[in-house]
Amino acid sequence: MKNKMIFLSAALVFALFTSCKNDAQTSASNSAEIEEYVGKEISTDYDAEIDKLISQMTLEEKIGMLHGNSMFANSGVKRLGIPELKMADGPLGVREEISRDNWAPAGWTNDFATYYPAGGALAATWNAEMAHTFGTSLGEELRARDKDMLLSPAINMVRTPLGGRTYEYMSEDPFLNKKIAVPLIVGLQEKDVMACVKHYAANNQETNRDFVDVQIDERTLREIYLPAFEASVKEAKAYSIMGAYNKFRGEYLCENDYMLNKILRDEWGFKGIVVSDWAAVHSTAKSLKNGLDIEMGTPKPFNEFFLADKLIAAVKSGEVSEKEIDLHVKRILRTLFQVKAMGGGTRAKGSIATEAHYQDAYKIAAEAIVLLKNENNALPLKLDGVKSIAVIGNNATKKNALGGFGAGVKTKREVTPLEGLKNRLPSSVKINYAEGYLERYDEKNKGNLGNITSTGPVTIDKLDEAKVKEAVEAAKNSDVAIIFAGSNRDYETEASDRRDLHLPFGQEELIKQVLAVNPKTIVVFIAGAPFDINEVSKKSSAVVWSWFNGSEGGNALADVILGKVNPSGKLPWTMPVALKDSPAHATNSFPGDKAVNYAEGILIGYRWFDTKNVAPLYPFGYGLSYTTFALDNAKANKDSYAQNDVIEVTVDVKNTGKVDGKEVVQLYTSKPDSKITRAAQELKGFKKAAVKAGSSEKVTIKLPVKELAYYDVASKKWTVEPGKYTIKLGTSSRDIKKEIQVTVK
Repeated sequence: MKNKMIFLSAALVFALFTSCKNDAQTSASNSAEIEEYVGKEISTDYDAEIDKLISQMTLEEKIGMLHGNSMFANSGVKRLGIPELKMADGPLGVREEISRDNWAPAGWTNDFATYYPAGGALAATWNAEMAHTFGTSLGEELRARDKDMLLSPAINMVRTPLGGRTYEYMSEDPFLNKKIAVPLIVGLQEKDVMACVKHYAANNQETNRDFVDVQIDERTLREIYLPAFEASVKEAKAYSIMGAYNKFRGEYLCENDYMLNKILRDEWGFKGIVVSDWAAVHSTAKSLKNGLDIEMGTPKPFNEFFLADKLIAAVKSGEVSEKEIDLHVKRILRTLFQVKAMGGGTRAKGSIATEAHYQDAYKIAAEAIVLLKNENNALPLKLDGVKSIAVIGNNATKKNALGGFGAGVKTKREVTPLEGLKNRLPSSVKINYAEGYLERYDEKNKGNLGNITSTGPVTIDKLDEAKVKEAVEAAKNSDVAIIFAGSNRDYETEASDRRDLHLPFGQEELIKQVLAVNPKTIVVFIAGAPFDINEVSKKSSAVVWSWFNGSEGGNALADVILGKVNPSGKLPWTMPVALKDSPAHATNSFPGDKAVNYAEGILIGYRWFDTKNVAPLYPFGYGLSYTTFALDNAKANKDSYAQNDVIEVTVDVKNTGKVDGKEVVQLYTSKPDSKITRAAQELKGFKKAAVKAGSSEKVTIKLPVKELAYYDVASKKWTVEPGKYTIKLGTSSRDIKKEIQVTVK
């Protein structure tokens, strides 16, 4: 297994009620009718028992709980019945068991797990219910492996299309991130497992991530980079948070008083534990005082960690009080009681790699696939008269459960696209497979992967002539061709960002040659992040976007191609025409050197494209269907609202085509006459609706007025500016169908 790195990031986190901020706002955020998914607060019921346990512990036993004693656990205290806190990596599913003191696989034969779609895929469903399913399903797998904590979800923002972890992070929008993160965390914790939401915070690039000092103005921090974390804490009640590698305003994030104490605990009321990313700790007394609870890592013996022998010495010298140690131990014990690793109550049992879980992965995968282009109804593929199909591309057979750095999954089932088509096509249709392109890297430049200060793998883009010839022949001699192109998890990986947006391995040239001999060619991209697909999009009549899409990914893809499933995925980020159009690159503020300044401010993602009138290749929220939809009768329940009100917007979604389908109604807001700088529009609500052909469904979206707030730096408060607002309803950020004017008093 290649994932030997110490850089287990902490990503996939998600969630935040973007503007449920100060006390006046809590009434709206806690209303069950507004937020369906609300977590369970950490209980203080066992505090007397916990205090008694702490009083019986030696200093060494207490400090043993504050640092890793194996790769994925702290120390327990056997004589007092305190177990280790057992962690598992797993944004894509529960990672295989590794050795206690190094990254080598433990060699178990019963640590196979379900491979779930990556975070980008989950966000592309635009479906909170799918996120909750993801959480409960994964929670059951963790319990089957006797784990207490999942090092996930990773909910950092997609700031640059080049980010090595874009596939794992959810989206470029704080509202979408929080609305996917919250139900995932709630579902997971319902199964008596802690979510460890990561990476807190402003961890938006792999380049120089160990030391880069991130500079973000306060309004941008609050409105863009913290909402998903805030919602994870306030709504989902996440039991743990992972501190990031990087610095923020000069201080490392695992010892950052402002972020860990003042915001996380004092403002948001976080009751859980802060765990460091692996080897992200740089001090002893300072880390502890500034909010870190558990230090995890790799590169040295566990007793040499900052919160191990050094901490024992700091207590003995009087630099750190034993009372301070007790505070952190108490937090850890509370979480162990909360997930029933200790104390009374029957703990959730769990199951792993079951047919039911593979079906959960299938449902998410099927709703994540995005139809980007479909000229002349090329899709779904009609098999009348089709006797042969050319299946071309290394990605038709490439598996992505493992690969790159970071956490993969050892799984017994990963259906590839080729296998999916074989499973679904009638035996009368002959499949002519050709690899087409080779996945090759320049070995001299593969230093990229282990070196997180450099950019991603250098690919060999010269095509192999024999492979091309084979692919062209297959396409020429088949009724239809399907090319599987894009990326993989060796190319998109934790620990390095990509160099550019070009399609690797010479794929663009291959697609061009195949299209020349067979115009009935469908192009399917499998990737987690944007690529330059301008030319391919122009020349192909049908383009599909899939993801690192889990154990059942190939079956889901075949079902979309053949029309058993009507695609309903929507892009969770903007696909730019050129890299220079993306805000971090337009402002020349990526990747920085020792420091990086987020010069685009609040204008991340589509906010930049829409405000600056830059045309994207495919906009945020975009995705086609095999049917057509119309939005009608859009209205708000009132014309005028008070600050604590909830705006209720209804719209009829009519399926005007001939196939049952699902449409995502997206609600954006804007305030044209605002006295402050704002984005042209911001996502503030969405709802996925299943509508039968020829039928209509009424969709209701509830928008708390508090969601319209901006962060006023002068008063340090969330403020709703009074006046007129425009509520826009559409099916992408660039396809607004209806507008409603409302007034906020």
